[in-house]
Amino acid sequence: MHPRLVSKVLSPLTAIVSLSMLWPLAWALRDGGTDVRAFATAVAVGLGLSAALFLWGRGADYADLDVKDGFGVVALMWLAASLLGALPFWLHGVAPTFADAFFESVSGFTTTGASVIAEVEACPRGILFWRGLTHWLGGMGIIVLGLAVLPFLGVGGMDMFRAEVPGPSKEKMTPRIQETAIWLWGVYALLTALQTALLSLGGMSLFDSLVHSFGTVATGGFSNLNRSVGQYGSAYFEWVIAVFMFLAGANFVLHYRFLRGDFSSHFRNEEFRVYAGIVLVSAVAISAELLRRGVCPSAAEAVRHGTFQVVSVITTTGFVTADFELWPSFSRMLLFFLMFAGGCAGSTGGGIKTIRLLVLWRHMRAGMQGLLHPRAVVHIKVGGKAVREEIIASVTAFFILYMTVFACGAFFMTLIGMDFITAVTGVASTLGNVGPALGALGPMENYSDVPQAGKWGFSALMLMGRLELYTVLLLFTPGTWRR
Repeated sequence: MHPRLVSKVLSPLTAIVSLSMLWPLAWALRDGGTDVRAFATAVAVGLGLSAALFLWGRGADYADLDVKDGFGVVALMWLAASLLGALPFWLHGVAPTFADAFFESVSGFTTTGASVIAEVEACPRGILFWRGLTHWLGGMGIIVLGLAVLPFLGVGGMDMFRAEVPGPSKEKMTPRIQETAIWLWGVYALLTALQTALLSLGGMSLFDSLVHSFGTVATGGFSNLNRSVGQYGSAYFEWVIAVFMFLAGANFVLHYRFLRGDFSSHFRNEEFRVYAGIVLVSAVAISAELLRRGVCPSAAEAVRHGTFQVVSVITTTGFVTADFELWPSFSRMLLFFLMFAGGCAGSTGGGIKTIRLLVLWRHMRAGMQGLLHPRAVVHIKVGGKAVREEIIASVTAFFILYMTVFACGAFFMTLIGMDFITAVTGVASTLGNVGPALGALGPMENYSDVPQAGKWGFSALMLMGRLELYTVLLLFTPGTWRR
């Protein structure tokens, strides 16, 4: 890795994060809120850091950027963004300790949506807008945004693109990486604008519409209400948000192709069909269970709550309309497994991703066929195309690593005093970037009572989950730092 080059690349990216705080600062100034000084100080600190990074790395050449540098930039940028993003929460005092502020910031940028703020509605609007904006910046990716607006990062930019965009394969929509980044952010912004307009037309205020649209399209889940989306009690708002959560959980390349006139792109894609199938079957199963057990008085209400919660969990958004901690065991168990599934590759969602689960299923089935027919040559196909052996090996290794990190995280949380259900579901939720869990971290609870060691541990899990493990873990590999 080239430290000075990494420093030079980090400089404009930290400046983007710092300047983005001007938006919530504008809300704070407009309201005359108590958070004006916190944002002004955070902007100054961030720009100062950006200048220092540039001065240290100004002699480096962007053309020297290699794979190691790409992974290093992405991991360190997300860490830097989380540290800078924590400053407003800490300086204002809404987060009592820096561990709390860092947790809230990481949860925002990684689009997890887990919060340590018990009384969200007591926060000034600048702080609430910043929470939502961290979702929006982190959803499509800070590096992808940098590639879109900073042409000089296009040199070697594909390595950074691969390290940040989720999924086993990173699909370029255009030959030039900068153009691909621009189109991705364009589709992302369009979906955000459409949802904001629809929520506003339904009677939601512009501020609330923006915050909830940021959390939906980024599959984040931060709301400016204590009881999340359910506080409105509006079927219209819930169905609008559910539709956009579903779209955000799909591959954005498919949305791009649809906008370019390929109206059947989604249905030709096998991963999307499996993703939609899982959502449909899970929603029907939970809705039927809620109706059968008398949790919901009518079929319409059961379908509404069941569908919303299934889409919210599988896309790893984390909005809630009901306390599913009180639902039947079958429903809670199904939601727990959906925390692992996640949406499609190339979406803003977390989790393992549908394409990986599909490859693993086909790999397992091929193994069983190999036992029955030892001489047969069995090819694993997805979407009618044979999957290369290196992709199968990569997916298998990722799954093993994911479950290993999950197990280690669960053991650590029980070690610091958490009960079994809270520890297991809390780790699954934060590693999958979902947000709400079960037990003491249920949908109507928050993470404020988690011990400090647990908050740092959950923060690390959220970062690893968002960057799909390898990008973060490679920082602790000695070979990454060798020239």
